[in-house]
Amino acid sequence: MVIAATGFFDGVHLGHRAVLSALCRLAEEQGCRAVVITFWPHPRTVLQSDAHKFRLLNALDEKKELMFDLGISQVHVLSFTRELSLMSAKAFFADCLQAQYGVSHLVVGYNHRIGHDPHQTYAYLETVAQETGLGLTRVGQTLCDEKVVSSTKIREAIQSGAMEQANRWLGYPYELKGVVVEGNRLGRTIGFPTANLQLYEPLKQLPADGVYAVEVEQMGRRYRGMMNIGFRPTVKHAQGRTIETNIFDFDEDIYGLPLTVCPLYRLRGERGFSSMEALKEQLKADKDKINQI
Repeated sequence: MVIAATGFFDGVHLGHRAVLSALCRLAEEQGCRAVVITFWPHPRTVLQSDAHKFRLLNALDEKKELMFDLGISQVHVLSFTRELSLMSAKAFFADCLQAQYGVSHLVVGYNHRIGHDPHQTYAYLETVAQETGLGLTRVGQTLCDEKVVSSTKIREAIQSGAMEQANRWLGYPYELKGVVVEGNRLGRTIGFPTANLQLYEPLKQLPADGVYAVEVEQMGRRYRGMMNIGFRPTVKHAQGRTIETNIFDFDEDIYGLPLTVCPLYRLRGERGFSSMEALKEQLKADKDKINQI
């Protein structure tokens, strides 16, 4: 027997975690496997005309890792296509969940939709599940800061630089993962060398431009630091948005190596300075503030 949950689960946030925790408890009680059937790419990138604006909270590997950490036994990834989006709930239950994955019971969130059927309610899903011989358990809303937690709200919080709010709704520190690439090394000349991060997932949601207090993980070691996201207005001929992190108490060559940066809170917006010396003084003040906090 297989007990499963379906959905995209972008962020694997507090609301998702409530569903996945219920799934794991039910699977343990019945001696079954707890399985997630998720989709890739995100439905919005397939179905909506503004897909080029859409950003993700998790890369696929990040999402899987978070689920496994919560006790999920297996994660199956379905390729999301227009054809899949047109399936009815009944066809999805019978032809996909039961026939392909042997699912006997499904755990869903409070507003979960399955299939192309219009005007879905939980009562409707219950009826379809009964018709196909599938058990169904519903998990209620998850509130944090008196608001219903959702992936959309978390993306908006990150986009505005409200990392403390986003991290509370996620239930863990948001991560930017990538590889350290060559920059112009100007930071080193003013005593603030930076690791220039190239993200593994190009569609990852970035925080608003500005300076952030961060936690950094490099090869299993953790450090404090400060990160600047933006266009470096003080630097002549700067091209494109960069993610640069000054890692405190660290002086190693890590070009080409993986790095994870967790933005914790935003100190200030990005702004230009009249000289590199003025920028250096501001960076000293930013570092002092982070250390004091």
